[in-house]
Amino acid sequence: MIQHNYPTTIYFGCDALDSLAATLKARDTGPLMLVTDRTLVEIGLAKTVVDRLAGQGITAEVFDETHPNPIEEDVEKGVAFYEKHRCAGIIALGGGSPMDVAKVIKIALKHPAPLKQYDDALGGDKLIVNPMPPLYAIPTTAGTGSEVGRCGVIIMRQSQRKTIFFAPTLMPDIAVLDPALSVGLPPHITAATGIDAFTHCMEAYFVSDYHPMADAIAMAGMQLVREHLPTACVNGGDLGARGHMLMAAAMGATAFQKGLGMIHSLAHPLSTRYNTHHGLANALLLPDSVDWLEKQDLDDDQRRRIGHVRGLFPDSQSSLGDCCRSFFGELGIVMQLRHHDVVEDDLEILTDEAFEDICHATNMVPVTRDDLLEVYRTAM
Repeated sequence: MIQHNYPTTIYFGCDALDSLAATLKARDTGPLMLVTDRTLVEIGLAKTVVDRLAGQGITAEVFDETHPNPIEEDVEKGVAFYEKHRCAGIIALGGGSPMDVAKVIKIALKHPAPLKQYDDALGGDKLIVNPMPPLYAIPTTAGTGSEVGRCGVIIMRQSQRKTIFFAPTLMPDIAVLDPALSVGLPPHITAATGIDAFTHCMEAYFVSDYHPMADAIAMAGMQLVREHLPTACVNGGDLGARGHMLMAAAMGATAFQKGLGMIHSLAHPLSTRYNTHHGLANALLLPDSVDWLEKQDLDDDQRRRIGHVRGLFPDSQSSLGDCCRSFFGELGIVMQLRHHDVVEDDLEILTDEAFEDICHATNMVPVTRDDLLEVYRTAM
């Protein structure tokens, strides 16, 4: 038996936020907690959302204490804030970080401490059983797709490692994909988040599990990124390109319910140790990871899948790794880890953490610790 999950309601378009406000008004909800970050407060985007909701009589209390790579303390402060303001639900506004924090706040509000017992790697998903508050997600970046995802990722205090909290009930009730809310994203973040969406689609497509619906979504998501990410980077005010990228991000997260792969396992320690943006970390490690894959003893189906992705690029005679490397360079990504504060002396400990990360469990082919170290060294 195989279970497939596609239950999130998606509001898409430049009036999507107003549609959410109307829906909340009809539900006669109480005060909501708006989980975001200080940058979105400073640029006024959080106020825009609060005011639009207020126009329909919806009160939103703003919690902006989320880190770019969220930590356990963000969740603890969020729980206290929710209870202080007697909130009736949560709105997550921003990139993957506020959404991750919002999802784990949901767990902590209705499940007993300690939080670490709900670690997915320890089987903690089986303990997430209690009814939780509703969650509405409004992405301002087009990358993580967390607005349709079933997990949150938090750096835990004791381990200092990214920990995955997973449950189908963490999936937001409504995702609001409003391209007007992402036009202020600078080019380098637009590029990094877009590559994150591409990585989600590609790694999901490479997972061997039977899931033709996810495969079709993954291929279509990669096509959207290839066609529209360059435009979104050059002309951030192009609402068409922004909208397509928001959809590609949601498609990536929908597709990776199949699983991910070695790229994410390699990328996660960079965010933990160097605070590297997750999308940028994926970009730095994807080409060399694909180079490694292409050298393995692959079966016909695996080679066919690599060929399908390579066919998305104009120079499809090159290796997929080279195609991606060239594409990322055109988007302004400076390749090689050494240009992003990573030092050779750290590679052994980074490899230990990458090998312990669960994402590579569904890699196209099994990897050893030495395989991961080889990719790090090549990517330096």
